[in-house]
Amino acid sequence: MKTKYAVALTKTERKYAQAVVNNKTTAETFKKRAQILLALDTNIGKPESQGKIAKRVGVTPPTIFNTIKQFYKEGLEEVLRFKTPAEPNKKPIVNGEMEARIIAAACGTPPEGFSRWTVRILTEKVQLDIAPGISRETVRRSLKKLNVSLT
Repeated sequence: MKTKYAVALTKTERKYAQAVVNNKTTAETFKKRAQILLALDTNIGKPESQGKIAKRVGVTPPTIFNTIKQFYKEGLEEVLRFKTPAEPNKKPIVNGEMEARIIAAACGTPPEGFSRWTVRILTEKVQLDIAPGISRETVRRSLKKLNVSLT
């Protein structure tokens, strides 16, 4: 059966993959990907079946196929590189201006009938004046981050 994606590593790619496998600080997933590509290299001879390589490396056959496909489409550097998202998934709930207003409220005088601020009371004030829908935990984290004590 003819393979759809053939792995043919150059000498420099082979050295790089071998260095990834031998590096003690490299993550196991990257080591396994490098082992897969080294085992499937057609430049050094006929490779074993993907099933045998999967057992030897300790991965599933779909992992072998996906690694080969990614190597074919993107190259060795992309297969053995940690990918970080281009931008974070979530925007921060509280920005700098909101934090400043929360701190100003916490440093001010507490409401009538209370001797000091509590996180719950401060959250009620923040929800009314600054940011509707903000949670008590978000207010607490903002205070903790800036090392503001309510005592």
